Amino acid sequence: MALVTTTNMFKKAFEGNYAIGAFNINNMEIIQGIMDACAVHKSAVILQVSGGALKYARPTYLRKMVEAAVEDTGIDVALHLDHGSDLAQVKLAIASGFTSVMYDGSHFDYEENVRLTKEVVDYAHSKGVVVEAELGKLAGIEDAVSVSAADATYTDPDQAVDYVKRTGIDSLAIAIGTSHGAYKFKGDAKLDFERLESITKKLEDAGMHNFPIVLHGASAVDQDFVSMCNEFGGEIKGAKGIPLEMLRKAASMAVCKINMDTDLRLAMTGSIRKVLTQIPGEIDPRKYLGEARNNITKLVDGKITNVLGSANSSK
Repeated sequence: MALVTTTNMFKKAFEGNYAIGAFNINNMEIIQGIMDACAVHKSAVILQVSGGALKYARPTYLRKMVEAAVEDTGIDVALHLDHGSDLAQVKLAIASGFTSVMYDGSHFDYEENVRLTKEVVDYAHSKGVVVEAELGKLAGIEDAVSVSAADATYTDPDQAVDYVKRTGIDSLAIAIGTSHGAYKFKGDAKLDFERLESITKKLEDAGMHNFPIVLHGASAVDQDFVSMCNEFGGEIKGAKGIPLEMLRKAASMAVCKINMDTDLRLAMTGSIRKVLTQIPGEIDPRKYLGEARNNITKLVDGKITNVLGSANSSK
């Protein structure tokens, strides 16, 4: 196996009514935790890197760790840039060996978003790299992405068709009610599945067969890890995510990629807090990072089974 693009992953996912997990990575323990679960289930996976993580862990280190993960597990992996801010960042990712990039021009007006996305697509495709882009605005904060609830907008189905046609993107991230960060809902969670169906149908009718849809901001915000964080000194009150059954429904439709970052952060932070609180004299990073790695594996195991349905997709 090797680093791959998402093209075949998404084709198989659409036809099989499941989704590929896209997990944000920052260090070795997160990568190992994710990959250990994927190896057990023989699940294809997307390891994605935000702009902040690109600066923190550095492109070469990230690529080499992901290459080691592929060699260690034999699992198909797409190395993906998450929320690329501009063409320069996209070029850096591609030069660093990334096989997939997302350009996020959703904060610009529509015509500017189309123009800039098309520039990214033309460059990336010339290098054999696939492109994801976003239409609509998700509320919430995650890494460098920050959109207020007042500025959030759902994806317009007719505009989605025009956007895909004019930009030539390979997958489309849409806004149907998910949001970034740990505080996704104050009341009951709601996803606009009718809008998802409409976008899918209009793309199909326009000749874009089985076009892959992406959900950002789709962490369930696991309450066990929220409780763990709070029990051992954290202050994460009222955190609430997307119910598992809603994510599974989306994965059974046209959604081929589901992004999860906050859940990983909670699992890692809660685990470290627990070890250092229970054993105040512990100074060995392998002890608390090892516990975090184990809990990330448990978390991803649950995602593959209960949300994604992606077991055996790497065969």
